[in-house]
Amino acid sequence: MRQNLSVSLAEPLARQLEAVCSADGCTRSEVVQRALRDWLFRRELELLRARAIPYAEAEGFVTDEDVFRAVS
Repeated sequence: MRQNLSVSLAEPLARQLEAVCSADGCTRSEVVQRALRDWLFRRELELLRARAIPYAEAEGFVTDEDVFRAVS
């Protein structure tokens, strides 16, 4: 099932969206769906990361370098 969603865009953003659609040969709906899917995925990763940080720090993983050393 699909649902319609109305979104109000400021003029500069609407122009950018139209330019992308024209250049890529896709619809506004496709671009917005991709952007929302990507944003929701990144948000989920950020939430998981925030939950994992205390456990990682307890094991001595504080920086990216700590992780790289462990997996190298």
